[in-house]
Order: sequence, then structure tokens, then C-alpha cells
Amino acid sequence: MRVIHFIPSLDRTAGGTSFYMQLLANELGKQCDLYIVTEKTENPLDINNAIIKYIPCGWRVWKAMKKRWIEIINDLKPDIIHVNCCWLPQCAWLQLWAQKLGYKVVLTPHGMLEPWIIKRHYWSKKIPALFFYQYDAVRKADIIHATANSERNNLLKLGYNKNVHVIVNGIDVDNIVMKQTWNRKKKILFLSRIHVKKGIAFLIKAVAVLKEQLQDYTVNIVGEGDSNYVEELKALTVSLGVDNIVCFLGAIYEDEKWDMFRESDLFILPTYSENFGIVVVEALACGTPVLTTKGTPWKDLETYKCGWWVEVGTESIVESIQKFLTLSIEELKVMGNNGRKLVENSYSSSIMATDMMQMYRELM
Repeated sequence: MRVIHFIPSLDRTAGGTSFYMQLLANELGKQCDLYIVTEKTENPLDINNAIIKYIPCGWRVWKAMKKRWIEIINDLKPDIIHVNCCWLPQCAWLQLWAQKLGYKVVLTPHGMLEPWIIKRHYWSKKIPALFFYQYDAVRKADIIHATANSERNNLLKLGYNKNVHVIVNGIDVDNIVMKQTWNRKKKILFLSRIHVKKGIAFLIKAVAVLKEQLQDYTVNIVGEGDSNYVEELKALTVSLGVDNIVCFLGAIYEDEKWDMFRESDLFILPTYSENFGIVVVEALACGTPVLTTKGTPWKDLETYKCGWWVEVGTESIVESIQKFLTLSIEELKVMGNNGRKLVENSYSSSIMATDMMQMYRELM
């Protein structure tokens, strides 16, 4: 089978979708002839088991984009085309151009059709996009791929397309080393894109409430984002008197990232909305307990007793950190082992690729 994936960017600064594609390609490319079409960027991720094809992107170059896209698909004649994005016009155009030529298309929104995202800039951006291209793209996709049952339910509520398949994300857990000790390092970690969606302000405000209990702790904020927003968050730490506890470290990658997960006593993702949250899996694979919100699909944290799944907001984060602070080393170890077991059982990238191949076969 020959499969083309389109993704707007494979740059390491582009967020979780780029890292998802890196993980998926490593396994999916073992099971099919995999091509990834994307735009050239300055800091692309290393991709194994796939051939990369570059394409100009954006409405200003739409003629060159269409010409190059049709050249690629006519040359490769794929069995399946899989589009990974929403709200960018090029994503909808490439899908609809391919379908006009008779190709089957899978669309993965990657959480971009979740209620919180749709409500954000609803009148200024979402309504025009839906009117001009996005509604048609979702409605006409042969399959919509969701990464969790909660995302599937939200997609069905939209009513644009009823053919929604769930395949959860996964990681290469066999190659991730788990921490060997749960002795407290007095470190709490946030690691993701720095964006208002991620709820970082909730975490900073929670630290301020618990300032006395966390005096010996460091709360590391790791990731890249808009510089103005980063400065806004830094100013918040100063105004709340926790700039001696909260540290902004910028982006880290590869071995340094895994060391950071292992060295942290607790991982916190206080997000408004995530269709999945690959960083949750990464933390659990390292044996680090996780605190995240019900804006994510991570009820498994409670089921497997490896973390906290709480309401969005400062108060629930405060309550959960207080519980974390009372745990013994042995209790942290049990939670860490439970989390690792959860990832091994349910969130392997090889399982993700196999399930995706089955979805493709059903579509052909």
C-alpha cells in the first residue's frame, strides 16, 4: 500500500503534531510505502521510514501549490491520502483537489475541532473559515480520524461528518528509559507549547497559593511560544511573588527532554483542551505521575492510579498538588510503575500504526 500524509510543518517548533508525525512515520513506514508532503522549514525533525516531498503552502502561492500537489499525487498514485490539520486553507484545498481526482482522503483534525478551539476567535476567524473551506473539507472527508473517544463524541456533535474512527496516539515506549528512583528531586514540570490554550497561568496561580509549601521546589516551564505571551507569564510570576520558584527554560529536545521527565517528581499539563496530549504519555513512560485536566481524554490516570484528572482551573490544581506533596516515596513509585504499565498496554506507536493500516484497508 502507498500512503501520502500531508502536514503543514515538520519543524520542531511546530508543536505536538510534528512530533506525532515523527513517531507515526517510524512505525507506519514499516507497514506501507509512506510519503510525507510538507513545507520546507528551518529546523525540521528527523523522519525515519518515510520519503519527504516539499510543497509551497499558503493562499499567496496557491497556483504553485496546486501544480506541485497534483504532480506529486499523479506521480505516486497513492492508495490513501491523509491530511493532518484544520483551519489552514491549504489543508482543505489539498484534500478537495485530491478528491476531485478520485483519491480517498482521511482527515485528522488533531483537536482543532474541539469546542474550546472553535469558540476561540469564533466570529473573526472560525466562521469565515467554515464558510469558505473548512466545513466542506470536514463534510467531504472519507474518514475523520479522532485520537480519543471524547474527541470522537465532540466531532459527532458537530454533525459535519458521521464517519469518525478512533485510533489513539502512541510512542516508542520500548526505547524510553524509565526512572530508577522516586526520591524527591523537588522538581515539577510543565513541558509543551507555550500558548494560552495550555492553561499555564492556572499553574502559576496555583504555585502562588502554595508558595510556602513549595519554597524548596522548582517549577520548570519548558517549551517555545509567542515571546509576548512568554513575557506576560513571566510578569505574572513576578507580580505573584513566585519568580524564585517558577523557571522558564525555553525549548529542550531529545535526551535533555527525557532527562527532564525523569528528573521531575510530577508532570502538570493544566490545559483548557487537548485531543490527546502526547506529553502525558511521555511523562508516564518515564515513570512520572501526571496531573492534567478534564480538557484532555486522560480519565485513565484515575483508572490506573497514576495521576490526577481534574477540572480546568487553579483550585483543582492546588488541591491535587497538595495531595501530591503528602505522598511517600513508595506511593510515588507505585504511581510511576502504574503509568508505565498503562503506556505499554495501550499507547504503543506500533499499535497505532497497525490500527491505522486497518483503517486504510477498510477505506480502499
